[in-house]
Amino acid sequence: MGVRFLKMAVIYILVGISIGIYMGTTLNFALTSVHAHANLFGWATMALCGFTYLLFPKTSKSPLAKWHFWLHGLGLPVMLLTLILMVHGYAPDWIIMLKRIGEAVAGTGVLIFAINVFSNVKASDIQNKRDDVSLKKAGGEHFG
Repeated sequence: MGVRFLKMAVIYILVGISIGIYMGTTLNFALTSVHAHANLFGWATMALCGFTYLLFPKTSKSPLAKWHFWLHGLGLPVMLLTLILMVHGYAPDWIIMLKRIGEAVAGTGVLIFAINVFSNVKASDIQNKRDDVSLKKAGGEHFG
């Protein structure tokens, strides 16, 4: 699950940076909020979630991780696309409602991530990893 999140995060950094380059080139900064959300809610949040899933495999194995992936992965693009439309003056009620739904879906995904972390991340997991690395370096145990 961690790798999936990291790959999706890379897509969002490409989108966010592309929007930033477009704005800088055209000197039209109307998409600033889309740029910020793509970089923060897309790139930064998804990358940190991905690293969390890699560092704590128990979180990745939880069904909550799949729920998080799909909710975050579906809600965020809906939110960004509707925000683009709204920034360009197209804001009928159904677009505003769709944006709110996208936000709620993606936000629910992050809430599920938080529940997963509080349920499945223990400080002892880090200590055990440190002990494993120390043993491996010291040659105290064969890891094949």
